[in-house]
Amino acid sequence: MEQSVQKRAATWIWYPGDFEIRLLEKISVKRRARDVMYPTTWRIDRQYSNIKFRYTYDLPQEEQIAIAAEGVFSLYLDGRDNNRSGDSTITLPAGRHEIIVSVFNDVEAPALFIDGVNIRSDSAWEVTSYQNDWLTPGSWTFDSADNRPSQFRLAVTPQEPALQEVRDGHILLDFGRETFGFLRFHGLAGSGDVTVFYGESLAEALSPDDCMLLDRFSVAKAAERAEADIYTLDEGKAFRYVWIHADPGVRWEHVSMLYEYVPLDYRSSFQCSDPKLNEIYEMSLYTLHLNTREFFIDGIKRDRWVWSGDAYQSFLMNYYSFFDLDVTRRTLVALRGKDPLTMHFNTILDYSFYWFISLYDYYLYSGDFAFIRQYYDRAVSLMEFCLKQRNSEGLVEGRPQDWVFVDWADLTNTGAVSTEQILLVRSLEAMSLFASLLDDEKAAASYKKLAEEIKATTMGLFWDEERGGLLHHRVDGETKPMLTKHASMFAMTFGYLSQEQRESVIHNVMLNPDVPRIRTPYMRFHELAVLCESGEHDYVRREMLSYWGGMIELGATSFWEEYDPSLADDAHYGMYGMPFGKSLCHAWGASPIYLIGKYFLGVTPAAPGYELYRITPNLGGLTHMNGTVPIGEGQVTLEMDSSSIRVESTSGTGILTFTSEEPPACSEGEVRNIGGSSYEVTIEAGKKYRVDYRAVLRG
Repeated sequence: MEQSVQKRAATWIWYPGDFEIRLLEKISVKRRARDVMYPTTWRIDRQYSNIKFRYTYDLPQEEQIAIAAEGVFSLYLDGRDNNRSGDSTITLPAGRHEIIVSVFNDVEAPALFIDGVNIRSDSAWEVTSYQNDWLTPGSWTFDSADNRPSQFRLAVTPQEPALQEVRDGHILLDFGRETFGFLRFHGLAGSGDVTVFYGESLAEALSPDDCMLLDRFSVAKAAERAEADIYTLDEGKAFRYVWIHADPGVRWEHVSMLYEYVPLDYRSSFQCSDPKLNEIYEMSLYTLHLNTREFFIDGIKRDRWVWSGDAYQSFLMNYYSFFDLDVTRRTLVALRGKDPLTMHFNTILDYSFYWFISLYDYYLYSGDFAFIRQYYDRAVSLMEFCLKQRNSEGLVEGRPQDWVFVDWADLTNTGAVSTEQILLVRSLEAMSLFASLLDDEKAAASYKKLAEEIKATTMGLFWDEERGGLLHHRVDGETKPMLTKHASMFAMTFGYLSQEQRESVIHNVMLNPDVPRIRTPYMRFHELAVLCESGEHDYVRREMLSYWGGMIELGATSFWEEYDPSLADDAHYGMYGMPFGKSLCHAWGASPIYLIGKYFLGVTPAAPGYELYRITPNLGGLTHMNGTVPIGEGQVTLEMDSSSIRVESTSGTGILTFTSEEPPACSEGEVRNIGGSSYEVTIEAGKKYRVDYRAVLRG
């Protein structure tokens, strides 16, 4: 790629996706159970070991550059073999010339860093994997020769235990709340062995035979590896409690930990008239932060894997809290992995569809078209893979090797499952948008037409007029009578139902006690969002207080993978046939962040990157609330009670929509009646608005 010389910051560059794929490979073998490694149960992709970069420059005079590589490299100037290995400083001649650098690394992702006055490695270069694929390279914030991509690590900070006591002759530490990191022994001395039993709960830590996580080490060997008289264990663990069993000859001064985390800005806030809901919101933020790591993972104890369905929800919660796009991009790229595809993401049919929808949401919330363009080809090949699984009726079905998941419930997912069709339609709509953005109108029209056809077929074959919702699955040309909430929920979320159908779903499906309940936070995320979409905010508020508040009443310091209020005592901790198999810090447990930010504070993007956004606040039974929601680089701050709304923003243009029993007054903007008791005000950045209104009471 020829470029005129202009000064840009140098950064490490690599084949797009390979840094993230290599990082995911490292993370995918971090899971432990009883000190045994459990790798992911799906294919782990690898980076390309041999790649080539190119760049064409035009210099008025010669220039010296410093070149560094992750691996060994060969440099060619104008096609001439000028082999150099290792890091070097070379002089480039004046004039117009082409640089080609080949880099080989069979351990880490090959990467290149060049720094000169004018010639610097950045997104203006191109890279190939020798497959006729000159592409824009990947890059991030590695902006010096010493700051190598392969050395990327999360941040750590020391933490001390909140309490220490002796249980049955052994030291028991309580760090006060759920955490993640590396245990450290200060002044470790003597001889003998030490075994550490970890627990997210006290019961788990005090169960040497059943706790999920433990460490064993010999003090003599540990002392040799201690730094500054501190021995730090190698593997990070999730825990609150630690029970340490040591031989009589072992001693230490005290034990602390290094808390490992991603530095994040807490960009959202929420306070309201209900202290319990405030506590739920803050604990949700902490839960999500613990699971925001190299990628968005499911749980910090088990599995510590990157699941597409879990990530889909984490992305949305992230937009209403930290708005950290780096972790979002890393997760999206790593999940997609390499071609050729032979299995769905995490082996789950629905999880491939969630990736398309997540990519669509990313563009909506961030406005980052460059990212969409860079990975569009991988979206195309994934969609081609998915569409090969359509049956004679045009509906997608799981293969024998696929896991058709939908939810943790007693569901029969044979044949064509209605939820999968709804997710595929949304995925095709996302692809139509991406193709249109890239001026491929033929592909855009094709994706759109297919989406409309599958949606029409789905509604025709699965909608049950008498029962008022979408039936669950269809086998051998026959739609089975099973009615579940899942497909109807997604159809409502994506706007596929008429107003009459929406009302039918709310009353006949969502609020119908005879329809099987949704029990996990995973699908409660979608269930409660749909109820908010239908104005059932008061119901959702009470559900949050009951469900998430119920975990707090049981002593939770982060939210769980599942909560069943009918269980007693330590039975709450069991799952998957293991007494402590349940994750007590699970990302999908943090959904109140999303529900409160989007449906109570009411902030949603109406155009990519929040150039235009809507604010539709709803007290939902509260007497007052105030909070902040990030909107890209800016933020919206809102305060509301039963008679006034105060709003200010720092970027973009917003439309505040609300209802009032009488004509409202606004201190700054013009109030417009949009029908009946509904009004709106345009919100401009930098101005403060106060609206005085009279709340409409629901019958």
